[in-house]
Amino acid sequence: MMAFCPESQKRLSDTPGVVIGQPAACTPIRAMSLPWSPLCPPLPLAAEYTCQATLVHAGGHGYGPRVTVTPAMFDLSGRVALVTGGNSGIGLGMAKGLHEAGATVIIWGTNVDRNASAAEEIGARAHAMRVDVGDEQAVVDATARVVNEHGRLDSCFANAGMEAGRKSLLDTGLDEFRRVTRVNQDGAFVTMREACRHMKVLGNGGSIVATSSLTVLFGQAGGYGYTSSKHALVGMVQAIAVEMARYRIRANALLPGWTESGVTAEAFANEKFVANVMPRMPVRRWGTGDDFAGIAVYLASDASTFHTGDSILIDGGYAAF
Repeated sequence: MMAFCPESQKRLSDTPGVVIGQPAACTPIRAMSLPWSPLCPPLPLAAEYTCQATLVHAGGHGYGPRVTVTPAMFDLSGRVALVTGGNSGIGLGMAKGLHEAGATVIIWGTNVDRNASAAEEIGARAHAMRVDVGDEQAVVDATARVVNEHGRLDSCFANAGMEAGRKSLLDTGLDEFRRVTRVNQDGAFVTMREACRHMKVLGNGGSIVATSSLTVLFGQAGGYGYTSSKHALVGMVQAIAVEMARYRIRANALLPGWTESGVTAEAFANEKFVANVMPRMPVRRWGTGDDFAGIAVYLASDASTFHTGDSILIDGGYAAF
């Protein structure tokens, strides 16, 4: 692949992906990775230019799209993002990132005081609502209110969830099982359904993101309601991605690894647990909510318009070790 500057018409590279000259008409902004495709192998770093150099595929593959990876692609100004469970942990980290990128952010949570504190921490364009996602009508009404008050809904992060404890299979009754799936599975389903309903009508497309878990990759004794619900979210987003693509609505799941939150607080306070798990963390630390700010901005932005139906692992390398 060779890059040409449409302003200067000078070839920027003889070697695929390697810039050997800087035309006078082009000003480098930052290093970037050119996208991979089945027709072209992964490329090393090239330079991004303000002229947005046109990519020309060598080898008879035709002409590729114009390179448009600029900071503006990640600008969420004027957009509205909804984050359930946005008053702490991963949800709060995502909400802060979205706000920093320019979005108006609405967070849902059941703790009024924590909601207010989180909204203040996030910033001036943050708004908090008390919503129990396990209550279907409450979700229907709250989603409609978001759209009525803000005029749009561009991204929805179905992040609210709860831990199930570690009861064994034989000790887990349906009441305990459903106590967890009511929020983690049913609540996420209704939230994503209502967000898609309004996105379809609004006609602006949108992004649906569900917070699943690293547990979908490994067997885990106990916590059957939690594990089942997190598996269910992966299937849901794949179905949404297929069905709603015609409306320019994309859907993806996040698979967080061990991250500091109310859900993991008890485990992280257990010395035996820490001694067993931390050695498997290549980064040698737990994740924090702020580690999810970047992925939230990416998935809410125009940078991810071709990214849908995926499960994105963010675990500090745990699964690779």
